[in-house]
Formats: sequence, structure tokens, C-alpha cells
Amino acid sequence: MAIVSEDDFPQSSNSTYRTASSSLRADQEALLEKLLDCPLPGLQRPKDRFSGTYIIFFSLGIGGLLPWNFFVTAQEYWIFKLSNCSSPATGEEPKGSDILNYFESYLAVASTVPSVLCLLVNFLLVNRVPIHVRVLASLTVMLAIFVVMTVLVKVDTSSWTRSFFAVTIVCMAILSGTSTIFNSSVFGMTGSFPMRNSQALISGGAMGGTLSAVALLVDLAGASDVTDSTLAFFLTADVFLALCIGLYLLLLQLDYARYYMRPVWPAVFSGEEQLPQDSPNPPLVAPGSSDSQTPPLRPILKKTAGLGFCVIYLLFITSLVFPAISSNIESLSKGSGSPWSTKFFVPLTTFLLYNFADLCGRQITAWIQVPGPRSKALPGLVLLRTCLVPLFVFCNYQPRVHLQAVVFQSDVYPVLFTSLLGLSNGYLSTLALIYGPKIVPRELAEATGVVMSFYMCLGLVLGSACSALLVHLI
Repeated sequence: MAIVSEDDFPQSSNSTYRTASSSLRADQEALLEKLLDCPLPGLQRPKDRFSGTYIIFFSLGIGGLLPWNFFVTAQEYWIFKLSNCSSPATGEEPKGSDILNYFESYLAVASTVPSVLCLLVNFLLVNRVPIHVRVLASLTVMLAIFVVMTVLVKVDTSSWTRSFFAVTIVCMAILSGTSTIFNSSVFGMTGSFPMRNSQALISGGAMGGTLSAVALLVDLAGASDVTDSTLAFFLTADVFLALCIGLYLLLLQLDYARYYMRPVWPAVFSGEEQLPQDSPNPPLVAPGSSDSQTPPLRPILKKTAGLGFCVIYLLFITSLVFPAISSNIESLSKGSGSPWSTKFFVPLTTFLLYNFADLCGRQITAWIQVPGPRSKALPGLVLLRTCLVPLFVFCNYQPRVHLQAVVFQSDVYPVLFTSLLGLSNGYLSTLALIYGPKIVPRELAEATGVVMSFYMCLGLVLGSACSALLVHLI
């Protein structure tokens, strides 16, 4: 199978999918359904020199999720802070114990609700607020929030634990909302670029998860003071967010990026095509920003219904198993007391392995995009992942109340199943996500990217909610 360079594929400035397989020609044609299929007269398509745009989108993908991952991963730090351990123990019952017991539930609500609301707001703002304003504003707010949390790491909060808890929840809500606006805006923007750039952004998000898992292992292996390790994590997030601001400003200056971010004039579904005037330096306006009205939702939902189902069900199955089920699978040799079977088993076999497999699956889509967006094999493979749920359930999940049988009597099985879960999630979800903005007219690509982000959020929310039920059934 031959994969042709997207920059050399002349038929469309937006749809760049191509495969040599004749059986997938229908998919190729579906990706070429554009109102603006030809480059601007007299405007040559520039090259992505040194893969600069690809690297920037990959870095933005890391920056969009790395701070949130560090925030969630710092479990020992939150236990330390919310148990009044900032000062020497007095032998009294910790005042914040009730807060600590339900902290993860509060954190889940504080991250989920703002994400859904901000996705809706971002869709309404697609054609009202320029994309560079949304991206830079969200990055700036994320950086400000993390600077506040970084300062609080070394502050003694033992006398105001409940206030610290309230500050933390508010910061998490703001961080989650602004992160959603940033990620959905940048992903929507990549809808006007060749697919390799969307893939770079998505793979960058997986790299952010992998780095946070590595940081967790380093913390477990060598950190003597939980505040020191957390300070290092948060400072890393501060630096990377500042770097992302600089990289995005650099992106706006690249000829390759400016070419694909040129404005689009045709009226949406008006039946008229109005080609823009030839200009050697077109203004840098996000596609569709010339229209002040809200993007039409119905045609987007109609076009992306199949891919939307794939994204929702993929992330539903993934969040149903990971981490609620997979993180409670214990080593069968736990009684030996070895570090592998006790301290490092879950961080290695659940978090690091899953994130690395997910990263590999997403990166494979840079070279292979099969099956195509109209292929029935794509939803078939998505549905096939349902088989992973009972495989994890019958590993050595503990504690077990209703299902006592442990079918897979080896530590090799959870390693294998987690690898399959991460690899299939990364590959199939990336395909569905990068196809979405390519099967709509170019001026709807950004809005479609936001809708695809909503599909992701919906799948995660449904899976997380049902995972609690599944845990009670085991």
C-alpha cells in the first residue's frame, strides 16, 4: 500500500487522504467533497520546511493535556495537603478527612461539567471570536492557574484546608474549561490543514499522558518529599505552557500555516461559490471567520454521524475499563512483597503501558489510514473492542464480591489486554477524529473539529459513569 505525501496531493487544499487500494476509492472521493478544491489562483502551496508545523502541532497537543495530566496524577500531593500534613502531626483527626474521601469525585465533576459547557460555548464562538484570540486567551489562563497552584505547593495550608480545597476545585474547573477551549479550537483549526497535522496534535496529547505516567514512576522510585516532586511537575507544566504560547505565535508566521489558514468566502450551503481575490499575503483569518453567524449544526451532525458513533463508542469502552477496572487489577504474586508486584505493578502495567500503546496507535496513523471514513470496517472494529471488557473483568481484579472466578491466572494477560486497549484506542480514535473535518466543506472544518471534540467528551462521560456500575457488578 502506498501512502502519498499530503503536500503533493493537488486535488484539494483540505481533503488529503489517499490510498492505492481501489476498494477504498469511495472513501477517497468522500474526503474530496469540498467547496474549495483548488488552490488560490497564483498562490503556490508552500512546503512544511523541516516539518516545523508538524512539530508545533505535536507540541501543542502535549501542552493541551500535560498540565491537566500532572494535576490529576499528583494524588500523593493532594492526600498530603488535604490531610493537614503541611505541618507536623498533632495526633488529632484530620479536619479534611471527609473532603479527602470524596476528593476524586469532586475533581471528576469539576473537570467534566466545565468541559461540556465550554465545548458548547466554543462552538457558538467559532465565527464570532477569532481563533487566535481563543487559543492565546485559553493558554494564558491555563498558565495563570498553574502559576497559582505552583506557588501554593510550598505554602502551609494546614490551617485553611477547606479553603485550599475550594481553591483547588475552582482552579480545576477553570483549567478544565480553558483546556477544552484550547484543545477543541486547535483541533478545529487543523481541520483546514492536511491530515498529518491533525494526527500530530492528537499524538501530542498521547505523549502528554505518557510523560505524566513516566513522572509518576520517577516520583514513586526516588522522591523523598512529595512537595518537591509536585513542585517539579508543576514548574514543568508552567514552562511548557509558556513554550506553547511562543510556538503558537511562531505558527502564525509560517508560510505553510498561513496558506491553510487563509480566509474562506463562500456562503455556507448557499449554492454559490465566490472565489477570493488573489493576494500574495492573504489575511490570517480562521476559516469561516468572515461569517458572524453560528455554524450550521445539522449538516455537520448529518455528515459526521457515523464517525461520531465510532468516537463515542471507542471512548466509552476505553473509559469503562481504564482506569476504574485496570488500575485495580493486582499481580498474582503480590504476596511475594517484591516492588514489581506491589509498588510498580499498577503504574507500569496500567498507566505507562496504556499511554505508550495509545501513543503508538496514534503515531501509526501518520503512515497508514485504513479503513477509510465510509468503510463499514471502521465501526466493525470499534464494536469488536467490546470484547475487551470481559477480558479485563476476569483478570485478577480486586476486591471481588459477585464474580469470584479469575480466569486469567498470569500477570502476562493484563499486560497484553492493556496493550490492545491502548493500541486500538489510539489508532481507531485518531482515524475517526482526523476524518471528521475532512468530509465537510472547508469553511465548516473548524466547527466540525469542535463537534468531534464533543463526541470525545460524551464518550468519556458515559464510560466513566458506567464504570462505577461495572465495578459494583464484579
